[in-house]
This record gives sequence, C-alpha cells and structure tokens, in this order.
Amino acid sequence: MLVDKVPRDHLQSDAAFRRRRIVVVIVLVAGAALLGVSLSVPPGATAFYPLTFGLAALWAVGAFASGRLHLGRIPFRGSLRRPIISPVILGLVAAAVFVAGALVIREIPLLRDFTDSVLDHARSGSLPLVLAVTVVNGVAEELFFRGALFAAIGVRHPVLISTLVYALATLATGNPMLVFAALLLGLVLGLQRRASGGILGPIITHVTWSTTMLLLLPLLIRSGG
Repeated sequence: MLVDKVPRDHLQSDAAFRRRRIVVVIVLVAGAALLGVSLSVPPGATAFYPLTFGLAALWAVGAFASGRLHLGRIPFRGSLRRPIISPVILGLVAAAVFVAGALVIREIPLLRDFTDSVLDHARSGSLPLVLAVTVVNGVAEELFFRGALFAAIGVRHPVLISTLVYALATLATGNPMLVFAALLLGLVLGLQRRASGGILGPIITHVTWSTTMLLLLPLLIRSGG
C-alpha cells in the first residue's frame, strides 16, 4: 500500500511538463498566501468560510488546470482496483497516532496553545460548516499536492520534495503544529501516491484523518486544559 508501486504509464510531453510546473508554482504561491489569511481571521468570524472554501477552489482549479490527474490503483487478489478500504484504514491509523500525540501535547502549555489556536475555529463556528470546510479542503489539497505538484516534480524524489513543499506552504499559517502535522501526513500521503500512481487513495486517507481529528482533537485538548 505504501511501498510496492503498481505499473502505470503517466508520461508527459516536455511541453505539458513545463506547463504543469508553471501552473503549480503560481497556484502554490497564491494558495500559501490565502492559507495564511484564512487562518488569521478571528475564530467564529464569517469571513473564515468564504476564505477557506476559496482556498479549496484555488487548489482544485489549479490542479485540473495543470494537466491530467490519475486516480490510481492498488493490487488486490491478483488484479488492480481503485483504492477504497485500505485508505480508510490508513487514515484511521494515522489519526490514532496523532491522537496519541495529542495526549502528550495537552500537557505542554506552549504546544497546547498552538493547537488551541487552530481548534478555536471548530469550537466557535458551526460544526457542519467546519466539517464541510475540512472535507472540501482535504480533497482539494490532495488534488493539488499529491496530484499536480507530485506530477510536476518528475521522477527524482517526488515523495520527499512534495512533502517538504506541503510543509513549507503550511508555514504561512505561522503555526508550528500544523507544519509538523503536514510533514508527517504529507510523507504518508506521498508514499501512498507513489505506490498507487494516483490521488484517490491519498484523498480518502486525508479526509478520513482530518474528519476524525476534527471530531476528537477538541475534546482531548480541552480535557487537558
């Protein structure tokens, strides 16, 4: 699921490759800036929702504008199929690891404060809307970072480079806990993307992880405050 690569032919022409790279750079700069703005608005502010949905739209439009995207397949009982169940399991496992980390974080005031600053949006806002934002942005981020960006890197170290770029974009939030989460999650999703050859698995894993964290993390961090 994370190591063995399935056979595929995703070759791009030189012109298509250059075009993808140009689009990716432009969208990456704009997206990082918008990400920083969206998380700088006060918790509960109505501007949070259009900003975050706008960010998701930017990632998604940029991904599709960059070129062709692939869903990917994984081996199953001697054939190749679309990844569905295994990405859900991987997302739950990743969430369990992060939940275990949260039990440590809540005992360290500085780290708890950084985490609280993100969770305040979930606590102060409408849970259905925040959940929608979480799902939509999870899908859009994978379309761009494990879709367009991954394909724009080429064959040399795409997992490492895409993970580092994902974390660097998250630096715009000014929150080290989000950057750390981006590094760990980005590595898992990058390996999954390389193995399956597409974005479906990473999308499902990301959405599973992010929705689980949204529902559980506020309870854990608040109980330690």
